[in-house]
Amino acid sequence: MEVNDMASEVEEAFREQALAAQLAVLSNYGGMSATHCEHCGEAIPEARRQALPGVALCVPCKQHIERMGGR
Repeated sequence: MEVNDMASEVEEAFREQALAAQLAVLSNYGGMSATHCEHCGEAIPEARRQALPGVALCVPCKQHIERMGGR
């Protein structure tokens, strides 16, 4: 197996894991924002929690997931 093929498989597995985590968050959506990021555990700022009811990720984690192709 070539290095590019292995890298693609790793990327796809990571993307699937990230999407599964997001689906789990969405399935538990109750309208209440999390106080701490469900991915890294850092505090989510109050302004973000008020702006996005039900938010579960901090900005850096959300940006990382979006860069990897998740939502």
